[in-house]
Amino acid sequence: MKFIQSKDNKNLLILHLTVFIWGFTGILGALISINAVQMVWYRVLIASISLFVYFLLSKTSIKISRKQFLQFFFTGSIVAAHWIFFFHSIKVANVSVGLICLSSVTLFIAILEPLIKKQRISKGDIFIGLVIILGIYLIFKFETNYTTGIIFGLLAALAASLFSTINSTFVQHTNPSIIGFYELTGAFFWITIYRFFDQSIYTETFNLSVTDWFYLMVLGTVCTALAYVAGVGVMRTLSAFRVALITNLEPVYGIVLAFILFGSKEQMTGGFYLGSLLILAAVFCYPVYKRRRNKA
Repeated sequence: MKFIQSKDNKNLLILHLTVFIWGFTGILGALISINAVQMVWYRVLIASISLFVYFLLSKTSIKISRKQFLQFFFTGSIVAAHWIFFFHSIKVANVSVGLICLSSVTLFIAILEPLIKKQRISKGDIFIGLVIILGIYLIFKFETNYTTGIIFGLLAALAASLFSTINSTFVQHTNPSIIGFYELTGAFFWITIYRFFDQSIYTETFNLSVTDWFYLMVLGTVCTALAYVAGVGVMRTLSAFRVALITNLEPVYGIVLAFILFGSKEQMTGGFYLGSLLILAAVFCYPVYKRRRNKA
């Protein structure tokens, strides 16, 4: 019993560190000087290579069927869109706006999951969704100078909810880290195709500053590949409820870090904080409500 408890506590600490790292991605997005498309292109390239090395060292087989490969590869395009929208939101607004808008993923999942899985939308899900919509409305009303950033932040949340819902079906049959590897590889492929069309790939020299390279390496290895593997690993002993609840701390960690590092740049109106409080309250209450509903 003591061994199980100590293992649970260790995994709980790992999960908090992982969520803290996820919250730190927004900070890196603000610090890296290149645009969102270029940044995500480097991120998924570094993360894909890192995961491939991890599989080689751990001697993990990454063999999958052709059907699975195509499913994961095409889902990678949604993953790419999610990160591009998220980092662009940060670039045109700030870290706080990007992270709070990303919290609305709960709202989109509550709508999309029943539609994709052909289930009934519950009244509780609708209520939680309405609270989040009210929070978003308050942010829009009081932060008119960040309208573009808010729109891209919400698009990032929509994309995240879409690939999360799709992955919830994939994960029943395949190792999550293998799914992640093929989706990240797919994301790199689709962004590369896009960069051929906008012709930015032809001028890519890889001649970035030392600072940008350092931040990109941290973003691709620690914040993407390592955090992904760690996040999957803790789910072997921690309940889905605990994981969901702690994951909701991501915007809290990110906003606190942004305020410490960027100070006045992250100072927002009272309406923003009121809207943010409503969204975070709904996001934290949602897994509690879902757990009680499932028990009932």
